Amino acid sequence: MNSLVNAIKNTVPITQFNRGLAGKIFEDVKKQGAKVVMKNNTPECVLMSPEEYLSLMEEVEDAKLLRLAESRLQNFTPAETIPAEDVYQKYGITDADLADLDEVELE
Repeated sequence: MNSLVNAIKNTVPITQFNRGLAGKIFEDVKKQGAKVVMKNNTPECVLMSPEEYLSLMEEVEDAKLLRLAESRLQNFTPAETIPAEDVYQKYGITDADLADLDEVELE
């Protein structure tokens, strides 16, 4: 029952936009979160704040990266790795070359 109440509270008929209530709807979205806009009793779109959208997109991207990392780890064979020192020697990279590089920041 609780999910039904939440669904009803988070829906907005598209006719409210036609009645000039867009500003109020946008304020509600900022205060209370996403709203589903209904047109002919069918979900038409979802309204959410830019911050909420960016957060959602970050979560999606994180999930994709996690899936990729897990896939790569399943195929990882430690015996097939090449030591960094061997790569440096093969391509003529020195400690001085590495010291001159800018610091890389990972998130």
